[in-house]
Amino acid sequence: MYTIHAIDAGTLETVRRTRLDASGNAPEPYVATGGEPLRCCLRDATEGERLLLFGYEPKLPPSPYREIGAVFAHASACSGPAAPGYPADWAHKPQVLRAYDARGWIHPSTRVHDGTDPEASLAAILAHPEVVRVDSRNIAYGCFMFTVTR
Repeated sequence: MYTIHAIDAGTLETVRRTRLDASGNAPEPYVATGGEPLRCCLRDATEGERLLLFGYEPKLPPSPYREIGAVFAHASACSGPAAPGYPADWAHKPQVLRAYDARGWIHPSTRVHDGTDPEASLAAILAHPEVVRVDSRNIAYGCFMFTVTR
């Protein structure tokens, strides 16, 4: 059993309120053309939605594997993911499933799933007792999508 996590509401509220991202840059306002992956509610945007594009650093312990990447989220607070479980809009998209151990180091069980059965890929990674989290990442751009924990 596992839990899928969007970017937490507190982090999103801080970015919206301070107008600063993880690098200290101002988030870029953006009007969706449709299909942008929203890390606040774990779905694809629809045309015309008001978004922010900003640098996000997934929360890892201090390690060489910490990094900042661009993500989209709603410009205003939203209700978050509509349902628990693997995000429906992304279930058939190939993704990198990057596994981490408790030190925040990448675990060798990291893999690419081809979009046919992401839940089986997650189960195989989480079968390794050293793995404490898995971050799904966009296969083309490497951007953070969501986190999975036991």
